[in-house]
Amino acid sequence: MRRFGVSSLLLFALLRCVWAQDLTVAAAADLQFAMQDIAAGFQKQTGKHVNVVYGSSGNFYEQIQNGAPFDLFFSANLDYAKKLESSGLAEPGTLYPYATGKIVLWAPAASKLNLHDGLRAALDPSVRKLAIANPEHAPYGQAAVAALKEEGLYDRVSNKLVLGENISQTASFVLSGSADAGIVALSLAVSPNMKDKGRYVEVPAGDYTPIEQGCVVLAKSKNKADAQAFLNFVRTAEAKEILRKYGFGVR
Repeated sequence: MRRFGVSSLLLFALLRCVWAQDLTVAAAADLQFAMQDIAAGFQKQTGKHVNVVYGSSGNFYEQIQNGAPFDLFFSANLDYAKKLESSGLAEPGTLYPYATGKIVLWAPAASKLNLHDGLRAALDPSVRKLAIANPEHAPYGQAAVAALKEEGLYDRVSNKLVLGENISQTASFVLSGSADAGIVALSLAVSPNMKDKGRYVEVPAGDYTPIEQGCVVLAKSKNKADAQAFLNFVRTAEAKEILRKYGFGVR
């Protein structure tokens, strides 16, 4: 059985105490800005407050398996949501493929990197460090590795790679100057935090398996009615338009 460290146990205890009456959502880091807008729209419509924790989908998946006190899980990998449903950890019938993510190569505004070359720009000598999300548990990192391999670049840039714990941390590496460029989520590249601070080029969708994202209401939720209401809101035209604004593909 997997054991949590003291910090994880304290976090879960704090979540239970502070958020006992609120809706709690575990969300993939690529949703940081879109989810803020969606949660605000839901609160305006219902008066219900939503607490959101952002991180890597793989880490959340493991935490939920070990009893983390969340009401909903918004994964950047549809498979994680499906596995929770098949194992009985998600409410039956709540699985919803809410979006498809995209990756881009992003460089700071001061960089002279020629992004017209697409991913091949990562070969430029000025790119000494290339940030990607950790592919062991972050779907966007898996997509980045797949795209680099598809274009025959992975072996040539592997010594440059800097791994972020999730896609949000990956973006922060480039923003802070800890990396010279990064393969990040389009949703973050167009966010208020990044859109005026750099340039990006989309990675061809054919270079990587589509980043299909899914959500579920968790079986151990103590707020299932509110959780279902939030899921219903995510299905609305208003929420879908927010996702589109941040570069997600929606049905």
